[in-house]
Amino acid sequence: MSSQTASVLYDAPGPRARMRYRAFGILSLLAITGLLWFVYSRLDDAGQFSADLWAPFEYAKVQQRIVDGMLETLKVFGLAALASVVLGTVLAAGRLSDHRPLRAVATAVVQFFRAMPLLIMIFALYRGVFSADPFWALVIGLTLYNGAVQAEIIRSGVNAVPRGQAEAAYALGMRKTTVMTTILVPQAVRSMLPAIIGQLVVTLKDTSLGYVITFNELLYQGKLIASNSDGYPYIPVILVIGPIYIGMCLALTGLAKWIEARGRRGANRRTPAAA
Repeated sequence: MSSQTASVLYDAPGPRARMRYRAFGILSLLAITGLLWFVYSRLDDAGQFSADLWAPFEYAKVQQRIVDGMLETLKVFGLAALASVVLGTVLAAGRLSDHRPLRAVATAVVQFFRAMPLLIMIFALYRGVFSADPFWALVIGLTLYNGAVQAEIIRSGVNAVPRGQAEAAYALGMRKTTVMTTILVPQAVRSMLPAIIGQLVVTLKDTSLGYVITFNELLYQGKLIASNSDGYPYIPVILVIGPIYIGMCLALTGLAKWIEARGRRGANRRTPAAA
């Protein structure tokens, strides 16, 4: 882009403006550095960086707790992820239905569970229904909330397909169910797959809310390790638990990219060559 075109799009900053930008940048960097140093100093004064606080992680029992918490987290995520996608598909079909009562019910369900704070929903399910088994309170809470969000993602993806596709199918005498399952949904999957996987990553991170209802997921196991150790080593626990969450989310994101790339290659192979 030439300088003349750039000057038309926006006013180039003058010498004084560039000096102000540099000054603001330097001040912001100093402020962030000072804040980080203040946090580090407070934690260091509390002894959170002491080598003795890492001693509990040398025990096999503590290591097994971390592994058990990770497995419970993955178990909850697997059930909630599958159930939320299924529920989202059903609700999206209801919102796209031609029957007004069905569409109104599906819309009300989606709007209600999207607006309900997830933490309140999980806590209410635990106290009111599943007080003896927090596992299902967490799974159902995650399913209802994320299913409502997935429904909007699926509905938006189907509506993003050009209308001419459906109109041509209807002109050939196809029923709406056939049009949805054979024409609209297969085309919409490629565009909405990143958003669906992104919401599944959110589902994985939200499993940590099981901490509130004392479910033995990864974060709650970390809390037990810290509370049962001398000095309450919450910084070492965070430095151990945090990378595990990050690794699981990155693995899920990598799987999503692989599926998306594989689907793109398959679509390219199915595309007929130009005459």
